[in-house]
Amino acid sequence: MVEIPDQWKWSSYLTTAGMENNHLCLTTNWILGQFSRTRAKALKEYRQFVSWGINKETIWTEVKGQILLGDDEFIDSHADHLSKRHHIPEIPKSQRFANRPALNAIFPQRVLDNTRKRDKKISEAVEQHGYRQTEIARHLNLHVSTVCNIMRKSS
Repeated sequence: MVEIPDQWKWSSYLTTAGMENNHLCLTTNWILGQFSRTRAKALKEYRQFVSWGINKETIWTEVKGQILLGDDEFIDSHADHLSKRHHIPEIPKSQRFANRPALNAIFPQRVLDNTRKRDKKISEAVEQHGYRQTEIARHLNLHVSTVCNIMRKSS
């Protein structure tokens, strides 16, 4: 809608960046405190942070399982905590299995070339990693009933 944040009059950016007087309904000290204890440094770093984010891809594409944002090491450090809760149905599956491997990793070409290995990995993807049969079918370009039949045979 605008090229730079200070052009949007309804944004809190101008106040948070110290370019306008603080409006009574805005609390900027906490936000600025995340950047530095020194107000001048915090204002500078806040402006740099916002500037850095302009035209960048959204971070939301990197969130794993709707709850974790970080590198692989960080995600893996929470694996134990998540695995202890994989059986709790009130926690969405996407969150319980946030550290699960991607379908591409479960189904490399060498697995896809061998029907027996593929079928074993289908069962593993459902039972151990919480993938829905429809997700697997879509990924493998199979009909859902084929995946259902594979799962029935593996039981």
